[in-house]
Amino acid sequence: MLIEVKTPELSDSITEGTLLEWHKQPGATVVRDETLIDLETDKVILEISAPASGVLVELLRENGAVVTAGEVIARIENGEPETAATSPVPSRATADPFSQPERAGEKEKATAPDKAVLVEAKPITPPRQPASLALDIRQGRNERREPMSRLRARIAERLVAAQHSAAILTTFNEVNMQPVMDLRARYKDDFQREHGVKLGFMSFFVKAAILALQQFPIVNAAIDGSDIVHHDYYDIGIAVSTTRGLVVPILRDADCKGFAEIERAIGDFSQRAEALQLTLEELSGGTFSISNGGVFGSLLSTPILNPPQSAILGMHKIQQRPIAENGQVVIRPMMYLALSYDHRLIDGRDAVQFLVEMKAALEDPARLMLGI
Repeated sequence: MLIEVKTPELSDSITEGTLLEWHKQPGATVVRDETLIDLETDKVILEISAPASGVLVELLRENGAVVTAGEVIARIENGEPETAATSPVPSRATADPFSQPERAGEKEKATAPDKAVLVEAKPITPPRQPASLALDIRQGRNERREPMSRLRARIAERLVAAQHSAAILTTFNEVNMQPVMDLRARYKDDFQREHGVKLGFMSFFVKAAILALQQFPIVNAAIDGSDIVHHDYYDIGIAVSTTRGLVVPILRDADCKGFAEIERAIGDFSQRAEALQLTLEELSGGTFSISNGGVFGSLLSTPILNPPQSAILGMHKIQQRPIAENGQVVIRPMMYLALSYDHRLIDGRDAVQFLVEMKAALEDPARLMLGI
């Protein structure tokens, strides 16, 4: 019985995907749930597995084909593999009627088509170039083309759309990271021993962002046509860089999670993002995003919105800088914070005070523990 291999159902925001490369070819034996090909969508790469064991008898779509949800792309013959019968090589009499030998008595002579086959084509030797010229061509003049991945194309499309559809402004502040660093140094070993995960910086920033969002809920809202959508929950997008591009998995109900749960979830996102194992549901939605360019050495940047969200926080490199503290110049580990926001919805006052609230929470991290 022939079993159809179909593309999986996609989300409402994704209508099609691109087939990458078949792992099996017709005639190969496949096992149920064995990956046959990967489907690249705008957000993730999905594995298409064999629905049954048997022999892959037909590929209906080739590598690189654009397919839609539920489309039949291959067929599998269910049951034991059948041994394909070897077809005999056709005789000259049946294979090519124009190459029949002409009989003269008991002798044969080849007709024109046979003679044409026997003629050996001589290769055309290109004119020899000077060695110096060939060397010049090879050095620094190479270029290559490759098709843009669907993920990269979608990122480009969304970034351009964000620039065109929103009035994006960015406000900045800086935070003294010494209190957070002291707290981590004091408790990091106990934290890891208790929870089995390292205490990083991201959990502090997620907690501080939620505290500020609760004080300024308009930053957690979004525009939908002529309506303002207010969210009474906090689904925080965590930007994760992979070799294939940037993805933003969603930490849902982040306000209900403790430091260990946040650190564990972010670590899991990073591993599965690189392994292309994130699901569409994990990449959909979100009310606010955080991007950490500091891990790559960025000192200051203006992050771009992740539509339909109205704001995004940019973290940056922690750098030892001289600051004034209690009337004296001291050296402290400082980080610039950037908040890009949609000015159509968020006033500058709310954006500035949002960052001030985050600064205050991070410079007194006990507030994050107490939720005040």
